Amino acid sequence: MELQAVPEEVLADAALIRYLADVARDTALLNGVLMRTEEEPNSSELVTYAPFTLFPTAVPRGVFEQALAVQTHYNLLVDKISQDTQFLEEALASTAESDDFTGRLFNIYRQTTKEGRSQPIVLGLNRSDYMLDQREDGPAALKQIEINTIAASFGGLASHTPHLHRHVLNVAGLRDHSRRILDNNPAAGLARGLAKAWELYGSERAVVMFLVEDVQRNIMDHRRVENELWSRNIPTIRRRFEDVSLDQDKRLFVDGQEVAVVYFRNGYMPQNYPTEQSWEARLLMERSLAIKCPDIGTHLAGTKKVQQVLARPGVLERFFPDRPQVVQQIRDTFAGLYTLDQGPEGDQTVAMAMANPDQFVLKPQREGGGNNIYGSEICQVLEGVKGNSKRMAYILMDKIQAGASQNYLLRRGAPLQLSKCLSELGVFGVYVRQGTDMVMNECVGHLLRTKSSEHADGGVAAGVAVLDNPLLV
Repeated sequence: MELQAVPEEVLADAALIRYLADVARDTALLNGVLMRTEEEPNSSELVTYAPFTLFPTAVPRGVFEQALAVQTHYNLLVDKISQDTQFLEEALASTAESDDFTGRLFNIYRQTTKEGRSQPIVLGLNRSDYMLDQREDGPAALKQIEINTIAASFGGLASHTPHLHRHVLNVAGLRDHSRRILDNNPAAGLARGLAKAWELYGSERAVVMFLVEDVQRNIMDHRRVENELWSRNIPTIRRRFEDVSLDQDKRLFVDGQEVAVVYFRNGYMPQNYPTEQSWEARLLMERSLAIKCPDIGTHLAGTKKVQQVLARPGVLERFFPDRPQVVQQIRDTFAGLYTLDQGPEGDQTVAMAMANPDQFVLKPQREGGGNNIYGSEICQVLEGVKGNSKRMAYILMDKIQAGASQNYLLRRGAPLQLSKCLSELGVFGVYVRQGTDMVMNECVGHLLRTKSSEHADGGVAAGVAVLDNPLLV
């Protein structure tokens, strides 16, 4: 089943499409929907538009509102998991043994938990990602792909794409369509969470530190949030894993500046830790009084293995024992998730995947896009880890049967052609907890990303998906 945002005759009018594409590119540049170029990834002297769809994509209003409504419950769930040492030990023990990256993160968690947490203030900036499962002619069902608890991106650029698509629709003579694109400003919401955490830290001279990667093509996305903080007179700096230090009171310093909040836009992949010094810096930050976004428990709460364990019968009730409606709202978004741990249950999962690999996705414990495994490659990977513990580094998930749409994907240097597309809806959540008091818990916006159906996996930063907007139908 296809949901189409614009009439077929508009999509087929080649002259109009060429004109609208020129208008759209200029509007993106005019409104700061920008990225640095591949040739100069660390220089803002040469920038281009971030890739985006020419038209918004139709999304059923009911499932869109469902995704927004469940986000504050997901915020609470992630926070509860991060504090539950027994649950994380039970859920991640096997994965930590078989996956070195998860293991090293988990060792930091164990060490800092044993020492005692220095900072009672917790800040979460999360994004829960979904696709619409479209089976036969039934209604579309919202199914979660993953929840990102570290470096959830594109809240900045998503704040400026609604105007872009409204303008394109208006120029195309589709003014009624443009009214069905909602205002969206996740950058302001993310900044509110960072500002609240900074305020609770209690030092006007302390800074918010964005921990960033060496290559920064997506810096404009960061800058939107940074500028929101500067507009509140909150000092903000950008640093890599480098010279951080603690004083005798466990206050964190970098270049002589006290750090109130460490906002991780780095640290989610093994290559983000090129040296032992990087791992030592992560441990040092976890030990410090600085508020970490995320702290190590929240980082681990976003792993694929935790996602799979949560789908087991009775597990959600552990975190919401007296709230069956909340449990049901969350569970309604789960796709089928299966363990690959050693034992009969894991063996059954392997047999199921080998028999029908096109029905599943094999997921490692990685963020950043482009890591999932599909089709015949699933069989190859599972054959390669047959009979050893390395298979426990993965989980298996049902492949979402998403409905396709027709759209033009605008990328610098790419031909202008109509593509069959699939979309993924992300919802941003922000929470701040001080001790046992949840002082902020909000859904602060959304993100739609779209890619050609010929690509199985990959996000915007990975060069596959492009920015989009939901047009509610």
